[in-house]
Amino acid sequence: MTTINDQQLVAAAIAASQHAYIPYSRYAVGAALLAGDGTLYTGCNVESASFSPTICAERTALVKAISEGQRDFMAVAVATRDAGSPCGVCRQLLYEFSPSMRVILADLDGNLRLTTTLEELLPHGFGPFDLYAE
Repeated sequence: MTTINDQQLVAAAIAASQHAYIPYSRYAVGAALLAGDGTLYTGCNVESASFSPTICAERTALVKAISEGQRDFMAVAVATRDAGSPCGVCRQLLYEFSPSMRVILADLDGNLRLTTTLEELLPHGFGPFDLYAE
């Protein structure tokens, strides 16, 4: 298994941002999701004129990974022009699979602005274990 460091994860997120379809917001987002087995999944945001079907980069990467059988994730890097943080919907969906994953926020020049955990970004999150709590 190849070890991927934070800077490589950010570089993959930046590369993914180049494919963003953003005719409305002009806000490119790239994400790189590192699975537990070392596989890397990337995604970009894709907008729609009706807005509701728009999908964020983080969810694009996650859906790609899930559709290929992955369920264990270690880290996600998100790259935007101002090192923006994942939206609430992305936080919730990532939390579903890995509440303790590392979250790395960077700008499109590759500057790491924040490294934290998903639990820090979504305190008191709701996950599968909450459905079966006694």
